Parts: sequence; structure tokens; C-alpha cells
Amino acid sequence: MDIKSFLKYIYKYKWVVIIVPIIAVSITYYLVKNLPSQYSSEVQIATGLLDPSKQVISDQNVDFFKVNQQFNSIMEKLKLKKIINILSYNLILHDLEQPKEAFRKYSPNIDSLNQQDRQEVIRLFKEKLLNKSILTLSDNKGKYKLYDIVASMGYGEDGFKKDIEITHADNSDFISLKYESENPDLSAYVVNTLAAEFISYYSADVNYNQNNSIVLLDSLLKRKEVVMNAKNEALSNFKRTKGVLNLEGQSGAVYAQISQNEAMRADAIKLIQSNLGGIAAIDNKLRGGDPVFSGSSRSDNMEIINLKKQLEIANNRWVDGGFKASDQKRIDSLNRIMAAKGVLNAEENVLDPKASKQGLIQQKLALEIAIQQAKSSLGSLDAELRSLRGKYNSMVPYDADIQNFQREADLATKDYMAALDRYNGTRTEQNMGLRLQIDQMGLPGNAEPSKTNLYLAGAGFSSLILTIGCLFLFFIMNQSITTGNQLELATKSKTIGVLNRITSDERNMRNIWDDKEDNKNYEIFRDLLRSFRFEISAGMDLDNSKILGITSLTAEVGKTFVAYSLAYAFAMTGKKVLLIADELPVVKPDTKGLTTGQNFQTFLIKREIHTEDLITVMNKNIARNSLLELQNIKTLKAGFEVLREEFDLIIIDINSLHDINLAKEWLLFTEKNIAVFQSGCSIHDNDKQFVNYIKKQPGFLGWVLNKVEIVSRRS
Repeated sequence: MDIKSFLKYIYKYKWVVIIVPIIAVSITYYLVKNLPSQYSSEVQIATGLLDPSKQVISDQNVDFFKVNQQFNSIMEKLKLKKIINILSYNLILHDLEQPKEAFRKYSPNIDSLNQQDRQEVIRLFKEKLLNKSILTLSDNKGKYKLYDIVASMGYGEDGFKKDIEITHADNSDFISLKYESENPDLSAYVVNTLAAEFISYYSADVNYNQNNSIVLLDSLLKRKEVVMNAKNEALSNFKRTKGVLNLEGQSGAVYAQISQNEAMRADAIKLIQSNLGGIAAIDNKLRGGDPVFSGSSRSDNMEIINLKKQLEIANNRWVDGGFKASDQKRIDSLNRIMAAKGVLNAEENVLDPKASKQGLIQQKLALEIAIQQAKSSLGSLDAELRSLRGKYNSMVPYDADIQNFQREADLATKDYMAALDRYNGTRTEQNMGLRLQIDQMGLPGNAEPSKTNLYLAGAGFSSLILTIGCLFLFFIMNQSITTGNQLELATKSKTIGVLNRITSDERNMRNIWDDKEDNKNYEIFRDLLRSFRFEISAGMDLDNSKILGITSLTAEVGKTFVAYSLAYAFAMTGKKVLLIADELPVVKPDTKGLTTGQNFQTFLIKREIHTEDLITVMNKNIARNSLLELQNIKTLKAGFEVLREEFDLIIIDINSLHDINLAKEWLLFTEKNIAVFQSGCSIHDNDKQFVNYIKKQPGFLGWVLNKVEIVSRRS
């Protein structure tokens, strides 16, 4: 949305924006000038929910979520139909029983009653007040229409629900009731009566609910106590009959003894196994398995004897063989081996094997004695374990039964204690719970400040907003295009020029340019036309184009006038211009003027042209025949080449795009194109195809918005 366009739209209808609020304010003033003064009264109800001085346990933490729920519950109960009806009964009874002090003038429903009927009505309302019954439309079915009587005095439920203001300030202990009416005594009576009646109703309701809860809890507590006593008695009887006072302790002691004896038996078995392992190791060493204790082995001695025999044979061979070097080497090798074996045998026999063996035999005897002692203790331990296990097994059946009795007794006791806690809590809450009370009574007050100015301001502001909103709605619904930005958005292409509306003879361009009367509209037109001319020159100079086509979506949008104006504007820059247009100009030939007398069809046949000073005009075929029916494309292109050589610029006033057959033919010979759109018109769905067609033309420069309503900014 274009904000500037919307502001212009508002400015156009500024009289509506001014007149409508004035009318609204005038009507509001007439309606409110005689309104009676209003008086308000307020009462505050203390709840004690957030007042530490009213709490028995002063250091208890405040659950603000729970407290907020309580406040909301109280405020909602204040709006109950039953509570409002009680207020209505009190008000109507006050006015009926005290006619001279009635808060409001009697309505026709009451004036029509005689004295006897009034007494009967009073009796009926007192009965409903006593029973706290609800007032409904069914109360109109009798002789006396009680519902209508209350409503006629303005004491109905709907009015009070709307006018009574019930509030609670954050972190405050008070609930405020505020009422505003034309009578200060009525305002005070309403809030005080409503507060008092509600406190009475709320206290009675809470007390009734708590009493019912206590009765129910007391009955439940007694049942739980009977069950608890029965379960405990059953447990006690079982222990006495089975002779078990503390089965858990006794069985625990026996089990501990069993565990201790099993540990001693396991230690004895470990001792036997370890000693047997030691004896096996000693036997292995004594059998020669360890060279430390057995000394040099027999195999080592035999090896040394074999080496000596081999040395003796080698010596004989060395002597008998004539002292060969090879035999000498063998003798030396055997001597080295025997020496190494001798050294090794000496190192292995450092200890005395006999002494070591004697020590091992003594250790073996000691271990065998220890094994025998351990085996003897196993017998006594096994006998002890059999005795203890027999005692423990005899206790197992009793243990399961006692656990069942104990579990049932514990559950019964817990249920009883939970019921007792709830009972005591409810009793405590009843005695020390929530107590509503009126902390500050409602008093008759002074008249409230007049709201006349507020009503007038509200009426004026709301009517102004409503008017602007309606204008905005009309503006949105209005699809007419009045600005270049709107035209760009609608066509999705560039707007290269804007021309204002000219109301005088639109063909007399000389008068517009000379402007001896200092016409501001002409001056604006000239400035806009110069800007438009600059954009076209920039576009055509890019590729030295000379033929410019001017078309439009529809006819009668000022396309021909734009063509004449543009031709005159270029002539003012000294260019030699040819204008090919539909209609004849109305001005006489003059310097930089528009001349007549030549026809484009004649030129195509004779190839003759009479050039004027700066602007030459050729008329198109008036019969609107097809251009290609006059000459073929080759001949037409040759004719346009002749014109290009003769003129600096050729402007063609092409038919509108609705005459698409003619427009397409002329666009074949143009190098650049522009389209004219009239301000205030709309682009309809059937026009979009023509918009897309002209946009796709290779030489399309953009749109020019014509006949724009522009207010001069110059004084």
C-alpha cells in the first residue's frame, strides 16, 4: 500500500473526516448533557489469607498459588446468582417497606399495586429471602410478577453483575466491592448489604461443609480404630500361644551362631587343604625334584664320565694319527666342556643337601599333626551346626505368620493415624480457619467527576477512527491508479513520466509553452514534460534509436495529446521531428508549430515528403486499414529508412492495445516504445494480457501516467 496515496485520498475527502466527528460529538453531547450525577461507594472485605496477625502459625510459608486460587474462588462466589438475588430482595423490600426512604422512584409495576397487593408482595419477597431461593422467570407465573417487579426497579441480576466492580489488588489481603449509582445512599447500601450477606452465606456454607466433613471423618476414624485394635490383638495372641515373645531377636541370635560355626568349619577345611598342599611340596623336594636339596644329579655325573672317556679316545687318536691339528682341536673342545661342567656342579652344591632334607622332614611331621587336629574339630563343628539348624528351622513357620500379623497391624495403625491427622486438621481449620469480615464499610460519597468530556472525547476519537477506517477500506477496495508507484506495482514495470491534466485546448501546444497568463498548471506540465523528455532521450541514445512508438491500453486516455506534446518538446531542443498521428492538428503552421497536409499512405507510394521548420506531421490512414495491406514489410521498412535519414526523431501515435491487430503491425517498425495510462483508471483482468505483451517488446521503455490531478506547490 502506498502511504502517500492514502494520505492524498484522505485529503481529498477531508470534509468527511471533519464533519463526521463533529456530528458524533454533537449527538453525544445531546444525549449525555442531562445525565444525573453518579455516586460511588466501596467496601473492603478482609480475608486473613495474607495478614500474619490473623494466622495462628505466623511462621508458615505462604503458597501464593493456592492463596490466589482462594481469592479467585471468593470473588467468583460473590457473583453467584443466589448472592445477587439476596441483594435484590433486600433492596426491593427496603423500597416497599419504606416508601419515603426508597432509593428510586416506584416503577409502574409497583404503582399499579394497591396496599393489600404490596403487603402480599412484601410477604413473598421475605419468604424468598428467608429461604435464600433463586429469582427466575417462573416467578412471573403467579398473580404477582416478582421477576418483573425487581427488574423494573433496576435491581435485577444483569445490572448488578455489570455495575458492581469486584477487585483484589496484588499481595493485598482485601477484596474490594465498588458500586456506582445516581443515589449515594443506594451505592452504600448495595456494597454493604452485598458484603454482609455474602459473609453470612460464605461462613454458613463453609461451616456446613466442615461439619459434614468432621462427621464423616469421625465415623471413618472409629472404624479404623476398631480394625487397628483387632489386628494388634491377633498379633499378641499368636505370640502368646506359640511361646515366642521376640521371634525376630531369637531367630537372629541362632542364625548368627550358625554363621559363626560355618565360618569356623570353613577355616578348618582351608587349614587342612593348605597343610596337604605343603606336605605334597615337601615330598616333591625330598624325591629329588629340587636340585638345592638333592645336590648334583646322577645325570650330571654320568655326563662328566662320558666326557672323560671321549677325551681319552681323542688323545689316543691324536697320538696314533700322527698329531693331526683336527684331533688337537677336538681335545681342546672336550677340555673346555669338562671345565664348564665342573664349575656348574660346584655352584649347585653350595648348601648341604642332608641338612636341608632333615628340616623338610620335621616340617612335614608338624603339618601332618595340624591336619589331624583340624579333622578332629570338624566333627564337633558339624554336630553343633546340625543342632543350630534344627532350632532355626523350627522358627521359620512362625516367622512367616508373625510377619503377616505384624504387617496387617502396621497397616491398620497407619490408616488410623492418617484418619486421625485429617480429623484433627479439619477440627483445627474449623476453629481457626478463614474468617471473612468487613474491614471498611461503604459510605455515601461525593458525586463522581462528570464524564461528559470523556464521553465527548471518546465519541470524537472513535468516530474519527471509524471514518478513517472506512476511508481506508474504500481506498483498499478502490483499484484505480493515481500515482506512478501504483502504476509500477500494477504493471511490474517502470514508470518513466507523469503528466498533469490540462483543461484548456489540448492541441494548442504553443499557448502551453508561451504561457503569457502565467498559468501554474501549464508550468507544472512543462516541467513534467521536460523530465519525461529526458528519460526518453536517455533510452533512445543508448543505441541511436530514432523511431518512438506511443501506445496505450485503451482509447481516450490522452495518447495523441502526449504524442503532440512530446514532438513539440523535442522540437524545442532543436531536433527535426516527424509525427505520424491519427488526427489533424487545429493550430496554424508557425515556427516550431504543427503543420498539416501530408499523408503517410501517400508517402509510401510516392516516396515524397515536404519537411517543415522542425516538426512535420503525417496523418495515418483514417479508414484504419491494416498497414500490411497497404504495402509489404520490405517496402515499409524501406520507407522508414528514408524517414530515418531525413529526421532526427520519428514519433508514431500507435493505436491502443485493444486494437491489437493494428498495434502489432506498427510495433514491427518502432525501435523504442512507451505506453500511456490515464490517472484514475484501473487495470482489469482482460487488460493484463496487453500489459504483458507491451512489456515483452524489446524496445519498451516504460509507462507514462497522464491526466494526474496535481495541486501546485508554488504560491
